[in-house]
Amino acid sequence: MRKLLRLILVPLAGLAVIAPQATAAPPPPDDVYRPVRGPSAPAEYRYLQKTVPGEALPRHAYADAADQARQLPASGGQWEPLGPTNIGGRIVSLALDPERADTVYAAAASGGIWRSDDAGETFESAWPDDLTQAMGAVATSPDGTLFAGTGEPNPGGGSITYEGTGLYRSTDGGKSWQPSGLRDSGAISAITVDPDNPRRIYAAAAGSLYNGGGDRGVYRSDDGGRTWDRILKGAGEFTGATEIFVQDEELYAVLWDHRRTPELRTYGGVGSGVFRSGDDGRTWERLGGGLPEQGPDVGRIGLAVAGERVYAIVNKTSGPFEGFYASTDGGDSWTRTPADEELTDSQSTFGWWFGKIWADPKDPTHLHAAGVPLMTSKDAGATWTYDSTSIHVDQHAMVWDPRKPGRVYLGNDGGVYRSDAHGDGGWVKARHEPYTQLFSAAISPQDPARISGGSQDNGSLRSWGGERFNEYLGGDGEENLINPEDKENVFACYQYGNCFRSTNGGKSMAYFADKTTFKRRNWFTPMEFDPNDPQVLYYGSEVVNRSTDGGKTWQAISGDLSGGPGPDPIYTNYGTITSIAPAGDGRTIYAGTDDGRVWVTKALGEHWTKLAEGRPWVTRVVVDPDNPDRVFTTHSAYRSGSPLAHVYGSTDGGRNWRDLTGNLPKAPVNDLVIGADSALHIGTDQGVFTSPEGKAEWLRLGEGMPLVPVDDLEYDNGRGRLVAATFGRGFYELSTRISTR
Repeated sequence: MRKLLRLILVPLAGLAVIAPQATAAPPPPDDVYRPVRGPSAPAEYRYLQKTVPGEALPRHAYADAADQARQLPASGGQWEPLGPTNIGGRIVSLALDPERADTVYAAAASGGIWRSDDAGETFESAWPDDLTQAMGAVATSPDGTLFAGTGEPNPGGGSITYEGTGLYRSTDGGKSWQPSGLRDSGAISAITVDPDNPRRIYAAAAGSLYNGGGDRGVYRSDDGGRTWDRILKGAGEFTGATEIFVQDEELYAVLWDHRRTPELRTYGGVGSGVFRSGDDGRTWERLGGGLPEQGPDVGRIGLAVAGERVYAIVNKTSGPFEGFYASTDGGDSWTRTPADEELTDSQSTFGWWFGKIWADPKDPTHLHAAGVPLMTSKDAGATWTYDSTSIHVDQHAMVWDPRKPGRVYLGNDGGVYRSDAHGDGGWVKARHEPYTQLFSAAISPQDPARISGGSQDNGSLRSWGGERFNEYLGGDGEENLINPEDKENVFACYQYGNCFRSTNGGKSMAYFADKTTFKRRNWFTPMEFDPNDPQVLYYGSEVVNRSTDGGKTWQAISGDLSGGPGPDPIYTNYGTITSIAPAGDGRTIYAGTDDGRVWVTKALGEHWTKLAEGRPWVTRVVVDPDNPDRVFTTHSAYRSGSPLAHVYGSTDGGRNWRDLTGNLPKAPVNDLVIGADSALHIGTDQGVFTSPEGKAEWLRLGEGMPLVPVDDLEYDNGRGRLVAATFGRGFYELSTRISTR
């Protein structure tokens, strides 16, 4: 088992390292290579994309942009969800209804709160579409009141952690919600209700990952969540709380220093530690007695409390596993168990992604710990094994059902699972869970039922060839394409430009990325068809690659179009092409980069002209298929009163640009498509917007889509349909034949 686990984990680091030469080692000779998965965007893609170098995210940037988005009038029909419903996505917290048997609540990282009334088999939304979909915790009180803490507390390697807008409560099982304070908490990691007093509630507020201060620490409410008092404050402005436990007369809490800037992530510090109070939070002591001493290298800590037995899993600031500790006297003294390779490997140098331990309420020596696999100990942590069944990787949440002996629910990056064997195997995955995080979409004009897309930690998904949907390439799914003239000719990639082609709809996949020229490739490497000939494709590394034989062979047609590699020794893939837009004339090609440059060639790459630089990350360059001089660029960076535009347009091939941002929310724009009659449709971190006249005046497009980030848009001009890939709620479709004017 130990050898197998290392085979699973070691390649994670390799995916983040660029190849030193202009070739890449081919993957294993499987028909479908399924690379290792890990934390969302373990390099810097989603975070750096949405920030400006040298500037952290503005305070409340996401919430302020959401307020702006809600104020815009909507026009243009009804969005319809397309799924997936069978794939799932990252679950960060679980809770059971105390009054209704087999009722489970699940908090999806960027997909809201979900409710199951059939013991976790199917889930339906229990959260308003017009509130933030970013979640951190869900809990129930003995009287049936439901609490939700917004904002995702797991910071990821470089992923954008969407902040929340505080705590909410519901007294009708999630049908309606009321704000319940802590609006400036950034992210709420845990909610604990006193089992003897349902009006006494504790909340662990992690705080903003990007800005100090605010509502962070441990809070208590004595009136059911209407008002709050902070009972434990951290040592620094970036010290937040991740755990809070009530055990008889004592409270236990975990504090964690963590901060993210464009140049650096610091996931630990002197404020990190385990704390205990014997007087309901009036006074606290930092527990020592064998736990790591206070210092800058103490990272995230997971805690479990089971009577006098207390357990802690400690990781270092830089990510590696530090040790597992056990106490049999309520935390007065601790024993570090000998290093267990199984548990050590499970953290895989990113223990900040997990930080959870769960103790069997019937047997305090029976433990589960979060890791890439689910770790299990039956001897109080002395030895560990990992679950080798088919459950998804990256564990985040667990809850035991007191009504059903042995029943356990588990939440991970693949959704919700149930075991009736105390969590020691026998896992059954939920069969209806519509909260998949998508990076991309691809559609076919030949078959409107055919859709594919790349998903976070769930590979590239397709609607054909098996169950709708099914995975046909592993890893973090990135770019997907379907040949508009041959729906069986498909392309799919996993992170850093590892792309494959297929001529049989994805039944077998041929790796071709080793045929391209590259030194650096973006996490989401762009690939595009020529608009007139789908046998001609373009692929971007730091140079533009072109293929004329359907992706079998490739030739570089540009030099390095970026400003070169960045200074960050961790993220070595900065300085890459992020978007390519070939025009319909067969000679004009535009390209955009992650360092804000826009280029054009009018001669198939013989020479290139720089059209712009100094802008935020270019998410998309789009050229009118009928006019090679009509071109648009979209950009990703939160702004706060700055002159940085999100959308530019040009009608003279990029010699002059017009700022089309207008009344858009101050949020990243991820994609743009040109619709009928010159209309523009854009996907943003706050949904989809439209400009019917193609000008700087925008409306929200359609009704029925939750307030969720939209990473990709695909337009079928012949049918007038628009498909959106959302980061948290799957695919949506809207008919644009309905007037948006």
